[in-house]
Amino acid sequence: QVQLVESGGGLVQPGGSLRLSCAASGSISSINAMAWYRQAPGKQRELVARITSGDNANYADSVKGRFAISRDNAKNGVYLQMNSLKPEDTAVYYCNAEHVRLVGDYYPLLWGQGTQVTVSS
Repeated sequence: QVQLVESGGGLVQPGGSLRLSCAASGSISSINAMAWYRQAPGKQRELVARITSGDNANYADSVKGRFAISRDNAKNGVYLQMNSLKPEDTAVYYCNAEHVRLVGDYYPLLWGQGTQVTVSS
């Protein structure tokens, strides 16, 4: 069984930084793209950043210049460095993985359980 496990959320003051981590467990052969989404109370889940297996990244306009996504293919992990955080960044952050291939198994899309990020003074 494959799982995505996020960590690194918490409470931070405006202007502060946090680094989120997400690792996929299991005997994974390959993962296509990995991404971070977020969902604030009363709002739809939105894409924050996405990175392909070739390290091509794209970002939501609201986080460009403040957030940076990276991945470690050897660890099947994806990371989100968040700087200059604002109260409007408060949300539950979810990672996902596209086209996850294992020996004898395949998952088109996997989601993590989410980690809370709260930006408040």
